[in-house]
Amino acid sequence: MAKLKNIVKQLSEKDFKAIYDSLIESNAEKSAYLLKALRERQLSDSKIMVELEVNANAYYTLRSRLNQKIEEHLLEQMESPRTDILRKVANLNEVLFTKKRTISIATLKKLEKELIDYDLANELTVVYKSLKKIHINSPEHFTYSQLYNRHVAYMLAVDKAEDLLAEYFKKYGSYLLSGDETEKMGLVLLMKEMQNVAHLYESHRLYVYQSCMLIHHRLFVETEDSMEGESIEDIFDHVQKIFDNYNLDPLYYHLNLVFEFLKLEYYNHYKVYRQAEKYFEEVNDAIANLLVNYPHYTFPAQVLVSKIERCLRLGTENELYAENESLFIDFEPDTLDVPRHTVFTMYRALSSYYVGKYEESAKIINTLLNEVSLKKYPFAQMEVKTLLALQYCMLNDFELFNQLANSIQRQIRLFGKHACENILYFIKILKIAVSESKKDKRKKISQLVPKLQGVKVNYFAPTLLIRMDDKFVDSLVSL
Repeated sequence: MAKLKNIVKQLSEKDFKAIYDSLIESNAEKSAYLLKALRERQLSDSKIMVELEVNANAYYTLRSRLNQKIEEHLLEQMESPRTDILRKVANLNEVLFTKKRTISIATLKKLEKELIDYDLANELTVVYKSLKKIHINSPEHFTYSQLYNRHVAYMLAVDKAEDLLAEYFKKYGSYLLSGDETEKMGLVLLMKEMQNVAHLYESHRLYVYQSCMLIHHRLFVETEDSMEGESIEDIFDHVQKIFDNYNLDPLYYHLNLVFEFLKLEYYNHYKVYRQAEKYFEEVNDAIANLLVNYPHYTFPAQVLVSKIERCLRLGTENELYAENESLFIDFEPDTLDVPRHTVFTMYRALSSYYVGKYEESAKIINTLLNEVSLKKYPFAQMEVKTLLALQYCMLNDFELFNQLANSIQRQIRLFGKHACENILYFIKILKIAVSESKKDKRKKISQLVPKLQGVKVNYFAPTLLIRMDDKFVDSLVSL
């Protein structure tokens, strides 16, 4: 809430009036009231909810939509001068074929300066190509030929960096579900290739792309901080300066969310939770947008894992289910992106589990197993099935539980106990829970819980996102 309030208060009078009038014209009176209340009055969230006569979920949705409306307006203001330049480039032939040579050169030189300011490499090649032609009989032809060649090469380097970024996060998804060392080696090689491309030019854009990958790599792949170079905090500062200097660049406007997310993960990684909270609200508000629109620049599904871990830390896991209704109102799952879809589905299943909706949770997990093939990711498949087995236990469907548990145990024997110790302990706990023997059931489960909690794995493990407190043990003992 604080973030939105700050944004509203920092709006210019002109922007505030334009947004307010737009909301009134579109009959969004409640959003308009919220906008005015945040700017002109010092009201708490609860007071605003009373005045608007809305519950917490409706208020959350209202706030998110207002935030989106403000972003759209600011983006339109940002796009207009840039769009004007692009239109001039598109109409260059009109100038070249109808104006005198001196006017054409002056126009091209002016466009060159504007395009450099906006860092529009693709359009710069068009300008240099035109300047090269005009100066074909002049000594300057060589200069513009060199500039043209250089910018074509730079443009290809930027394209290459974008491709590497997308490929890296696709491969990271496979690594997360498999924990495979070959996948990890592939990530290390992609990281090195990105660094080589970024070092070809003194380019802020290549630096930003490299930073998206490098920070994630240090936090989730090579976590020993053995990599040389700038510290992560120095990288954040450098990127922020770039964003400030190129504040009219639409790409940077959107990538700001990626770096807010990375800051959240950075402070979570080092357990500096007070600092992490500064970034949580903004990232959480944009969570659906992050999941859908940013998979080529980061691995957004990680925020769902971090969110559950945060709730377990704060004891608020039972609030996830109600919040999901407003958070993911416009979210469309993509079953083709198996890693992202798997993490998202398990997040939903856990949200249902934590409010006692075991049947719903089981249905969500079964749908996942029917929609996507996890054969490539046997450990992830076992994790998903183990969580399903827990739901069957809670539903007292012991026949389905035994079928599933036996299937999981066969897989454990194939890979070896040490490869998936957490799953082994979890199944043992559930087997004890459903056994007919009541003797020492609590003691046996209580002895296995710390062993399970002590296991560290390098793949996505929703079994480690289950709160295993006295209440959990009680529920199993009572089966």
